[in-house]
Amino acid sequence: MAKVWMVRGEGGRLYEDFRERGVAAIGWNQLAARARPGMTRKELTGLYLLDEPQAKPGTAISGASQVWRFINEIAVGDYVLTYSPSNRTYLLGKVTGPAQHRADWAVDSMALVRPVQWQPGEIDRDNLSVPAKNSLGSTLTVFLIPDMVATELVAAAAGKPVKNVPEEDAAAEDVVDPFADIETAAVERIKDLVSALDPREMEQLVAGILRAMGYKTQVSPVGADRGKDIIASPDGFGFQDPRIVVEVKHRSGQMGSQAIRSFLGGRHKDDRGLYVSTGGFSKDALYEADRAAVPLTLWTLDNLIRALIEHYDKTDAETKRLVPLKRMYWPA
Repeated sequence: MAKVWMVRGEGGRLYEDFRERGVAAIGWNQLAARARPGMTRKELTGLYLLDEPQAKPGTAISGASQVWRFINEIAVGDYVLTYSPSNRTYLLGKVTGPAQHRADWAVDSMALVRPVQWQPGEIDRDNLSVPAKNSLGSTLTVFLIPDMVATELVAAAAGKPVKNVPEEDAAAEDVVDPFADIETAAVERIKDLVSALDPREMEQLVAGILRAMGYKTQVSPVGADRGKDIIASPDGFGFQDPRIVVEVKHRSGQMGSQAIRSFLGGRHKDDRGLYVSTGGFSKDALYEADRAAVPLTLWTLDNLIRALIEHYDKTDAETKRLVPLKRMYWPA
């Protein structure tokens, strides 16, 4: 089977750019213009330090190694995988050509590109085995995915998930910054835990985060809520500003612009809106929120988890029961 490579685009920010432009890309503008197939890692490291002499040797070696892999080791016909943390989905595609320097895309952190034919469907992280999830947590920009996990990913993309991946076959390689990898893996595992909540528990979790942020909340009873699952305000009644009206959608798939328009249609001019979608938002939905007359914040699952981690110490016992977490200390 062809190899499968992870290529991260600015922590997931370039996910849609990869799909729309039909490429996988990396930055490293200081190397992109001069990197050529056949160059050694040592040569690329030297070029890195020539442009950034203040860089630490480990940083230069790591960056040069990933550029080297991107232009030399990834072969035409290999698979490339990329990840969207906000949508919790992976794109899988096949590399169709050699590395190219794109000076016009350097500002977007896409200075080096490989043409890729992306598959139309996406792989939902929640449908992968635990070992597969764990192996995909490295913070490296470019890394080779273990064979057993690669087999599962290719099968999942074809609609045939493979389970029971042995733990020992799912180990990630080349850990450069162990703390960064642990932190990234922890965030993704918290997302896995939160994703397993049912819709009502998700509403309670969002309300708990808002209480930890200093608001008092009212959660609507089960049934028709007329576009407001939670009301948050300083006084708990909604009489005191700001009155935050919250809609929570806990489901797979992005919310579109029509959902945003429907939510905004029921808001008063003094309301503040918070729309939580664990499946993410389409580009049209983001545009609709930006031009809304009522101030509106959109939270993906990624935003939700970051807010939970930031305010976890202040959450109440009810919220901690929903998502039990343990603090870990690491040498500074």
